[in-house]
Amino acid sequence: MQCPAVLVSAPASGQGKTLVTAALARAWRNQGLKVQAFKCGPDFIDSMILQAATGRPVYNLDLGMCGLEDGKAQLHHAAADADVLILEGVMGLYDGTPSSADIAKAFNIPVALVIDASGMAQTFAAIAHGLYDFDAALIKAGVVANKVGSAGHAKMLKEALPEGTPWLGALVRDHQFSLPERHLGLHLADEITDLDARITAAASALTQDNEIALPPNVVFEASANDTAQRLLDGKTIAIARDAAFCFIYTANIDCLQKLGANLIYFSLLNDKALPEADAYWIPGGYPELHLSRINQNTSMKNSLKSAVENNKPILAECGGMMVLGESLNGISTFDLLSGTSEIQSKLQGLGTQHLDIETNTIGAHTFHYGKFDTSMQPSFSARGKYGNGEAVYHHKSITASFLHFYFPSNHQLTARFFSYEP
Repeated sequence: MQCPAVLVSAPASGQGKTLVTAALARAWRNQGLKVQAFKCGPDFIDSMILQAATGRPVYNLDLGMCGLEDGKAQLHHAAADADVLILEGVMGLYDGTPSSADIAKAFNIPVALVIDASGMAQTFAAIAHGLYDFDAALIKAGVVANKVGSAGHAKMLKEALPEGTPWLGALVRDHQFSLPERHLGLHLADEITDLDARITAAASALTQDNEIALPPNVVFEASANDTAQRLLDGKTIAIARDAAFCFIYTANIDCLQKLGANLIYFSLLNDKALPEADAYWIPGGYPELHLSRINQNTSMKNSLKSAVENNKPILAECGGMMVLGESLNGISTFDLLSGTSEIQSKLQGLGTQHLDIETNTIGAHTFHYGKFDTSMQPSFSARGKYGNGEAVYHHKSITASFLHFYFPSNHQLTARFFSYEP
């Protein structure tokens, strides 16, 4: 299966990758093309921005958490359904192990560069040349100059590029071509009230001289492991999804459905009781921004306790775990787990991890400022790059951890999270 594809990267974080990726995607969408976006790495928030740009669910590609075969399957499926694939890289092009460059090489995807050009002239071209020349196996897709001072500045940058390095356009230094941030990254897409206007303006700026040509075609092979047993056949899983709990991998939803589960959604903020279901999933998000509503929803607290008393499995990830504790930032929460949480000023956990249970391993990711103080003893500990990782707690029918699990990486453990035998 083949389809035009490009991976958008940069020299470092903070160069404007997300908005430029969204702008390129919107520019092609404006041409009537079906654009499928991916986010390299385990990030949730950038994916929401790209979904706003494309109008389609966004998937993650990560050789560490998700694995090579999952990447093959995702790209092969997308190439069969879309007119062009666009991937947003993570951090700088060569940062991390594996890096965005590793992903580009693994799937032969051309790389486009976003470079913050403020305060530089011909050095812009040197940076582009160095990034491409550092690994000759990379395929050049072209360069976007971000935060240029004027049309003349953009022209100077374009003319300085080495022969054979395409120019994809420029964005001037303007507040409309940036996105607001907080401690976990960009603001959520729904919180940026003028997000569509920003994406539209950026797409228009990139195409003001001419339409952006499609990247080269890439051949995507099918994965040998693209199958699933219906391990959750007939089960209904209710998923918390609202402004406080929204860190959900699209592939996790697809995986649960492939395993046979019927999915429904509810809100821990707005609903007064859990919907009837066989199991519940409370993903991460920003509960610390909605503590008053969580604290006041005593009927939901009672409903959660009733679910546990009736041995209904609950998977609580990161923010989901913190609100099941006694308190968060000193505010009483749902009090199903023994422990209190506080948001710290410094990062408390970051990186890809893997959880081993018996002969099974599932990929996961952690990125949080929260600290969970508890007398509970971990049932398992994940392993990270440098040793022991996050704890996984079991209390009655609850499985709780700071980990965000990637369900497609192990169907057996995924099914186990939503099953409980007293």
